[in-house]
Amino acid sequence: MSDSNYYQQQPQQGMNAPPPQYNQNGNDLSANEKLNQNYHYDRPPQPLPGKDTFDETFKVEKPKYNDIPFAILFLATVAGFFVVAGITLRHYATSYSYEGSSIYNSTNSFSLNTNTVVLFAFVIVVALVLSLGTIAVARIFPRQFITISLILNVILGLGTAIAYLVKGYYSAGVVFLVFTAITAFSYWCMRSRIPFSATVMTIIIDVMKQHPSTWIITGIGFIVVGAFSALFSATVVASYMKWGDQTSGSSNHSKLVGLLVFVFFAGYYITEVLKNVIHVTVSGIYGTWYYLSKSDGGMPRFQALGALRRALTYSFGSICFGSLIVTLIQLLRQGVQIVRQNALNNGEAIQACLLLCVECFIYVIEWFVRYFNHYAYSYVALYGKSYLKSARDTHFIFSYKGMDALVNDCLIGTALTMYSTFVAYVGALLAYLYLRFTKPGYNTEGTYNAPVVAFTFLISMQICNVIGSVIRSGTSTFFLALAKDPEVYQASYPDRFNEVFRDYPQVLEKIRTRDD
Repeated sequence: MSDSNYYQQQPQQGMNAPPPQYNQNGNDLSANEKLNQNYHYDRPPQPLPGKDTFDETFKVEKPKYNDIPFAILFLATVAGFFVVAGITLRHYATSYSYEGSSIYNSTNSFSLNTNTVVLFAFVIVVALVLSLGTIAVARIFPRQFITISLILNVILGLGTAIAYLVKGYYSAGVVFLVFTAITAFSYWCMRSRIPFSATVMTIIIDVMKQHPSTWIITGIGFIVVGAFSALFSATVVASYMKWGDQTSGSSNHSKLVGLLVFVFFAGYYITEVLKNVIHVTVSGIYGTWYYLSKSDGGMPRFQALGALRRALTYSFGSICFGSLIVTLIQLLRQGVQIVRQNALNNGEAIQACLLLCVECFIYVIEWFVRYFNHYAYSYVALYGKSYLKSARDTHFIFSYKGMDALVNDCLIGTALTMYSTFVAYVGALLAYLYLRFTKPGYNTEGTYNAPVVAFTFLISMQICNVIGSVIRSGTSTFFLALAKDPEVYQASYPDRFNEVFRDYPQVLEKIRTRDD
């Protein structure tokens, strides 16, 4: 098949031909012409002779560094975080004998100490191992992956809730019980949509097997995220050690609160950017597979390196822009969560219920922003546009071409979220049991139960989200390309296209424009 007619494949027969539409000159108004009336249509890449690298294939006209102010803000945040980390960890090193060198030998009974450092180390290791286990399960059992995730979370969530209630930690028990009920209800409602998602999951995993560079990117992300999570946890504990002495008055307490707000902001922001750099890089790999794996020219060389270079140069500011939005929402949600936990501990049930409603509302907003960002970043990876332009074009493509229902009917993202929640459950339960059995001096009255459990829950979930981003990236890129250029996949992989059609018959209708 020549390159000139590679993308000129016609849809399958049997579809009802819609009545033609005409422009003001009386000429037939095709779907692509109607699309171009609303925005600049980015053409799919063509395998050109001698153009055998990612940058040459996915060429950006007049490349420029997008969203530079947000890149500067991120770099300033990184610099500030490392300054704080250096100051606090230096204090920890100079007060090593007072803070202790293991679980039980600390003489500090006022704030977090080495006992907590050991706890966070345990949690990080467990989260990393379980996250890699998630990827392994997805690779070995792609079709069972989704069902396992839903059932596993119901079982573990119920067990965690019962354990907290038996131990008398009623606030956490009720929260986990509510989450478990929501998970069980979701599984019951979504079980009929599992076959379609399993088909897409198999497609994504097959590409991962064919292109080891996706695993290399995941491995690098595993090391970087694990190392940063350890530094972040140590910095949080060291901040408590330096300014958390309750006998030093309100001045130190104010410094501690202000410093922790910045540390948590920086920690979430840096982690989000790391995750999205991985996402943009993997999206570049999947984009080259979708468009060029069956072309005469074949796949370009060094697609992973080319996608990573673009993510760290022209598109870096766009990544920082979208990550900042999610970070601010995430920081707000954790603040509400801590206040709600304190209200429960103080017996203020009505206030706790209201805060739970607020937390759920913020969670929905965060989910929506993450969901939309993921597809916008795939567009950034392939076409090098700014964040706002990519978000606008992505929204237009999906809404105009009717892909919203198809994307919503894919449970891969939901399954990955369930696995992340599972890992977070384990981390939170481990933290609570650790505090209960080691009985650190600073927590004799259970004051630190809420913030420590909340922190371990969030950091465990964040680690799993980063490691699982390779699957999310492949899925979002596949759907974006299918919405934009479905004829490419139909021509390249007709059998798989028919399999998608069998599991989701509406796909042929949904990939057509709404105005046809």
